[in-house]
Amino acid sequence: MGSLLNWSCSKLDTTDLGSDILPAVDNVNTFADTLNVITSLGVFNPDTTELIRTDNFVFGKNDDPLFGKTTANIYFQLKPAFFPYYFGNPGDTLTGSGAGLDSVVLCLSYKGFYGDSTIPLHVEVREVADNNFRDDVYHKRDVNYKPSVGQILASKDIDVRRLGDTVHYSNGKNFAVNQIRIKLSPSAWADFLYSCDTINASLLIDAFRSDSAYRHTFHGLAVTVTPGGSGNTLIYTNLADLNSKLEVHFRRKNKGVVDSIYNSFQFNSDKFGNTANFSSGFANYVLRNRLPLPSGSQELYLQTNPGTYANLSIPGLSTLSNRIIHRAELIIQQIPEIPNSVFKSPTFLYLDLQDSGSTTKWKPIYHDLNPNTTYDPDNLTPFTIPFFPNQSVGLDFTYFGGYKKDKTDLSGNTASYYNFNISRYVQDIVTLHKNNYNLRLYSPTKVIYPQYSPLYFAYGNSLAYGRVKVGGGNNTSNRMILRVIYSKL
Repeated sequence: MGSLLNWSCSKLDTTDLGSDILPAVDNVNTFADTLNVITSLGVFNPDTTELIRTDNFVFGKNDDPLFGKTTANIYFQLKPAFFPYYFGNPGDTLTGSGAGLDSVVLCLSYKGFYGDSTIPLHVEVREVADNNFRDDVYHKRDVNYKPSVGQILASKDIDVRRLGDTVHYSNGKNFAVNQIRIKLSPSAWADFLYSCDTINASLLIDAFRSDSAYRHTFHGLAVTVTPGGSGNTLIYTNLADLNSKLEVHFRRKNKGVVDSIYNSFQFNSDKFGNTANFSSGFANYVLRNRLPLPSGSQELYLQTNPGTYANLSIPGLSTLSNRIIHRAELIIQQIPEIPNSVFKSPTFLYLDLQDSGSTTKWKPIYHDLNPNTTYDPDNLTPFTIPFFPNQSVGLDFTYFGGYKKDKTDLSGNTASYYNFNISRYVQDIVTLHKNNYNLRLYSPTKVIYPQYSPLYFAYGNSLAYGRVKVGGGNNTSNRMILRVIYSKL
């Protein structure tokens, strides 16, 4: 999504986005001004970011020397495909049939990592022991929700460098790629799970009779990390992926012969993320223990949700005379880290406006999110004109910007930078005397404006992925500025 640029000097370039249609700055017909940006840092507290079923979930931990420590756990239910449920053939779990449990393996699809891949991550699989953890679509749970857990069912050191390897299992009959496999230790929990076969009439707790009975008996599983365990990375998985499942390997009778097979329990939802008949509960807890952060006038520490944000104001816009705005571009530069950190910059930053008369409400920026569609951030009746570009159209990142790009200075140091094109918004200020709003800069996974709608708009960042130190308005070498290219009337 970004592009790699090699700059021949360290001074600010004009722009690389849309430069082919901009007139040259000759100070006769076309001019350029640089406006100061006043900056400060804020923290989303609490951060109410939520995930949906089809999102990538994150678990693990890291210790960032600039930002501090992050811990992430996931909680989820994996369920049988039908109810009443039984393993193999009817009666296979009955004593004396020759059938029996071999092993239980938790499988998680692998979608990537963030942090230091050279240190294996130690994780534990635990049983969720929380009666309130359930598949209720009316219970929305954000990154602060953490159900209670019980006994340890397994532990493993995960080397993310090996997760792309092909793994053969089930006596070589099956294989998997990009899959985390954690074998649960032989335990009373695994034996109890297998013994709950509906056909086993001797069992007093018939947990597989219905979805309701199952979720009240088996509340779910958790993948957690401990403070003393090894690892300095966050690992991403997708629970809705078919590669994520609980494999129950067992022996059964087949035409009088005992053979070995496995059945899979999975995270239930359809491919569109809609709630299935036997939908699964889930939660993703993320804890940030941040180091002390600066005020933001010199340096801004931007961290993807659960994260931080920058408050921006550009007083000079209010005093600009009427003119033709060819381009108004907010330029944000990373302060290089030497050596380059394993903790990479966010893929996207986002810019919006502080709503008039409120310190807690925000709204989309006018016009520039997508100039090819009509939307109105002041419209509270979205069925006429939407307040945000329609989901089918979305943001035009090529025009608006906000995506990470890289540059290299004369010393060979690489740093990220971000541009935002807010030309039409600025044109309204200088021509129509519209309000010069304060702005907010941050790195979201989702964008939501609850005063308009409970709906969210997915953004390009994964939960807890990315952080960047950028220059504030008073930084001497990496100063944040608004550059305005214009012609006089």
